Amino acid sequence: MSVRHAAVAGQFYPASPNELESMFARFNEMLERSIREPKLLNTKTRAVIVPHAGYVYSGFTANVAHRLLGNSGVERVVVIGPSHRVYLNGTSVSEQDLFETPLGDLPIDRALATEIIKRFGLGFAPEAHREHSTEVQMPFIKKYLPKSRVVEMVYGDEEPKNLASVIEWLLRDEMTGVVISTDLSHYYDINRAKALDAICLDAVSRVDPAALHRGCEACGKIGVEAMLIAAKDLSLEPMILDYRTSADASGDESQVVGYMSAAFI
Repeated sequence: MSVRHAAVAGQFYPASPNELESMFARFNEMLERSIREPKLLNTKTRAVIVPHAGYVYSGFTANVAHRLLGNSGVERVVVIGPSHRVYLNGTSVSEQDLFETPLGDLPIDRALATEIIKRFGLGFAPEAHREHSTEVQMPFIKKYLPKSRVVEMVYGDEEPKNLASVIEWLLRDEMTGVVISTDLSHYYDINRAKALDAICLDAVSRVDPAALHRGCEACGKIGVEAMLIAAKDLSLEPMILDYRTSADASGDESQVVGYMSAAFI
């Protein structure tokens, strides 16, 4: 049985189950203390956009979306993120059996992975699957959907419309959820970062894929555009859940990274 071993545990997120659970508890305390509309926490969604930086910086933002995804009770979650380590021509779908997390392994839905590969002409490039953009989502999924199965998809040079076709097909199954992983602008001062990130937020809030090309610098822009195309076709309504920058955690406003989470209802 092949295992997709955790590559960034202890770096991007705690390797200790107790530390991880403490971090999730802290995120939820912050959320429940700050939220203006408590009923939001009962929202059900099967499609979210989340960030993928270290949990210290973006974990709160991601946690909001994963908590709402957990309300859906889906049986499988497909996590789609950009490749940062290796060049990919297209998209790779993991055909391993288990995904390791500090909270316990998640079974990979091999049947669904195989179906995606065959139906959409994709492949499996093992070297692409030490990717943090997808991995950092898995402990959240294990926390909020502990009995679910997962599929990891990592894309490189890919057409958004191709990924959109996959997302639409997946979301037509009411027991399947989709997680799109992206950070926003990188290493601008706080004012410039917020201006660039506002373009991304506006595009998502209006479900306007074309607007992403007016200055949005999300590293996972291909995945976000694919999600917006799919949301438009499926008549899903967007909800921006949280936006912040690394400065909220570090205090350094000279070179920040932007983070957003959103849900589609």
